[in-house]
Amino acid sequence: MKIYVTSVFVDDQRKAQKFYTEVLGFRTKRDIPIGEASWLTLVSPEAPDGVELLLEPDGHPAVKPYKEALVNDGIPATSFQVDDVRAEFKRLTELGVRFTQEPTEMGDVTAAVFDDTCGNLVQIVQM
Repeated sequence: MKIYVTSVFVDDQRKAQKFYTEVLGFRTKRDIPIGEASWLTLVSPEAPDGVELLLEPDGHPAVKPYKEALVNDGIPATSFQVDDVRAEFKRLTELGVRFTQEPTEMGDVTAAVFDDTCGNLVQIVQM
């Protein structure tokens, strides 16, 4: 058994697609219309056949309070691994990304947290 897809709830799939591809650098893998939304997945260019990130519409009534609670408590909705957190922090900051936590060492991990502009906090980690 292996992980095939994981999701992050977003308030606007197209806005999220633009941010996650143009700013973060992911690539669109699948974009299949399903009614008003799409099965919209992204992959890392470093692992095009790896785990897909589903940009899941947050229309279910339980999702918005859940997302708001996570953001209010500073809890990231998802986490991505990077080779160099400080370099990625600098690159993303220069692109206008708003960080809620600057790079912080936590044992063997260095992490930072940013706002994905779609209602979520996202953590980047360097192992």
